[in-house]
Amino acid sequence: MIARQTAKLLAGLTLAGTLATPVFAADVTAEAVVKTYADLALAKYGDALTTARALDAATDALIANPSPETLRAARDAWRAARVPYQQSEVYRFGNAIVDDWEGRVNSWPLDEGLIDYVDASYGTESDENTLYTANVIAKSEITINGRTVDASDLSPEFLSGTLQEAGDIEANVATGYHAIEFLLWGQDLNGTGPGAGDRPATDYSTTQCTNGHCDRRAQYLDSATDLLVSDLEEMVGDWQDDGAARKQLLADPKAALSVILTGMGSLSYGELAGERMKLGLILHDPEEEQDCFSDNTYNSHLYDAVGIQNVYLGTYRRVDGTTVSGPSISQLIAARDEAVDAELKAKLQTTVDAMQAMAKRAETVEAYDQMIGEGNAEGNAVVQTAIDGLIDQTRSIERAVALLQLDGIQFEESDSLDNPNAVFQ
Repeated sequence: MIARQTAKLLAGLTLAGTLATPVFAADVTAEAVVKTYADLALAKYGDALTTARALDAATDALIANPSPETLRAARDAWRAARVPYQQSEVYRFGNAIVDDWEGRVNSWPLDEGLIDYVDASYGTESDENTLYTANVIAKSEITINGRTVDASDLSPEFLSGTLQEAGDIEANVATGYHAIEFLLWGQDLNGTGPGAGDRPATDYSTTQCTNGHCDRRAQYLDSATDLLVSDLEEMVGDWQDDGAARKQLLADPKAALSVILTGMGSLSYGELAGERMKLGLILHDPEEEQDCFSDNTYNSHLYDAVGIQNVYLGTYRRVDGTTVSGPSISQLIAARDEAVDAELKAKLQTTVDAMQAMAKRAETVEAYDQMIGEGNAEGNAVVQTAIDGLIDQTRSIERAVALLQLDGIQFEESDSLDNPNAVFQ
């Protein structure tokens, strides 16, 4: 299903890219481009909210009637929810409202022993995190910074207000997509071998409970999905006509152009090419994959790349098949230099094509964590090609920045790309 959705989406984007540069591109203003950018954000976060509500309903069904079928449906709903959300990640790295909020819904990696039971191979302690194996699902009290905390009610307020980043430790991720992912799949104990997490549906059964504390596990999952919905409702509100994020951008359209290109360049280079892809490839480490419990990482990377492309083209294909589009930064660049615009559009498509090839391999040959495994020259090369595309398109984004005379822009960096030896220190 994901593969068919991807093919339809990419076909729609190719058509949109063809239509995105009108004859009178010089008439496009910064204000119009920023409005389109905000409209796309509203549509993306709106779709993320719609699919999160479907995930919430699917997990409610799992809790009410734990079975392989309801667990499978909840996992499918989680995967579907990742498609629009990942396309919104290009709105980070410049939009302070988004970046300040993002950690509540998409933080990773996480020390899963904070939340639930883990395999003995996980270990029992960490020098960096005293809550490494706190297992709050199994305990009515936990200790945070030397203070005993009541954990009897795993409410949304407790997860977001007390447990999330407890002790000011970023790895204590208690909320968002990846906490939910862990609760649906459990640990992936396969290393670079085939297979994702394999949590049984009976982990939520009150009559056939496996691994203990099934009622509290159900409460945690219910609270986490409710929180995801409410957090996305907040972000949708921020992009409405009177929303804070939209108004902030429209107050200074030229500065907003810097925000748009900062998001494109930072996600392309330091975040996606560097921290999410090259680091795992250097270390050949299956833990260095974003959707590690579900083996869905290839799709998350693909839709990040698609999100960068659709922001540049000013067009987004919604989950219901309709399209939101308008004056684009592509048109603004074309009015200054058609060659730079054509170059950047071509490179964005090259990257998406490479990501799509990676996704096809993940669906037909081997999972992403196997692709980055040591000794897998062919799989490594597929991932490296996508990384190369991201790096190459960043150079053209830099040309676009120069063309628009936008000063003071700095993209996210990564030791994985800029100083690989530091990765091993």
